[in-house]
Amino acid sequence: MTEFGAAIDLALGHAMVDDPKIVVFGEDTPLLRRELLVRFGPERVRPTPISESAFLGAAVGAALGGLRPVVEVQLVDFLMVGLSALVNEAAKIEAFSGGRWNVPIVVRATCGGGYGDAGQHEQALWGMLAGVPGLAVVVPSTPADAAGLMRASIENDGPVVFLEHKLLSRQWRDAMAGGRRESVTFDVPPDGADGPVLDPPPPVPLGSAIERRLGGDVTLISLGVGVHRCLSASEELGERGVECTVIDVRSVAPLDRAAIETAARRTGRVVAVDEDYTRGGLSGEIAAVVAEAGISARFARVTTEDTIPYARHLEDATLPNVDRIVSAVESLLD
Repeated sequence: MTEFGAAIDLALGHAMVDDPKIVVFGEDTPLLRRELLVRFGPERVRPTPISESAFLGAAVGAALGGLRPVVEVQLVDFLMVGLSALVNEAAKIEAFSGGRWNVPIVVRATCGGGYGDAGQHEQALWGMLAGVPGLAVVVPSTPADAAGLMRASIENDGPVVFLEHKLLSRQWRDAMAGGRRESVTFDVPPDGADGPVLDPPPPVPLGSAIERRLGGDVTLISLGVGVHRCLSASEELGERGVECTVIDVRSVAPLDRAAIETAARRTGRVVAVDEDYTRGGLSGEIAAVVAEAGISARFARVTTEDTIPYARHLEDATLPNVDRIVSAVESLLD
């Protein structure tokens, strides 16, 4: 069994062996990736100042110069500081150059809440990022997918934002909600935090969803930790005779529209479970996919509807959870 974060580093290590043009840098990266530092040295695993705009801009230049940077931003919330380099440069250069230039960057960042760090450190933001043409956004839910998606992200010739949910990564979970918060409890999905991973891990194609559970009554669509919440809700609903299909989209952009359409047609009821914000997020895009395909389906969504509060009990009520998912399914069955 391999831990979620270790699976990502496993894939990264194999890629660095295969391609000497891959370099890793970012905030505290030599400390966070010390095993890679030992293997590949300080020329390929480098620290940066705490200036996201500076080192994301440097990554664009490095990619245009022939390298394939993997850039670490500790929290996706902090990516907002250097967003111009990603949105206005990396995502557009291929289109502006008529395909003559590309920017093969992977931006690795943590995302998500559920441990008591509030709205400036626990956002998802994948819906906003996925709305930018030219930018890929992936959010794995298992160690095997984390490794496979990292491998595919590195091989991609355009910019990719790779998001790892902190509740699935032991390193980040301990750093953000470890011993200094002994009074805080949080639910870690056991099947997401550890799991089997092939060595070397095969790539998981970007834009390829996977069916985690098959049922004929309701389709639940999610990603990251939300997939495990959906599976837990499905177990509870199954005891009442309600069978759920659970779709893990794995990739927000590109989005596997065909998988969503197929499942929606089969059940006629769709619940989007999205830790991102309601407005402009993935849940609305899922609804659009179903509507544009001409599918007659009842639809509900379980999302983060407001700024995430600091108080743990309020945070738990704000973020998608099993109880909210079950209630949404029951509303479609009434």
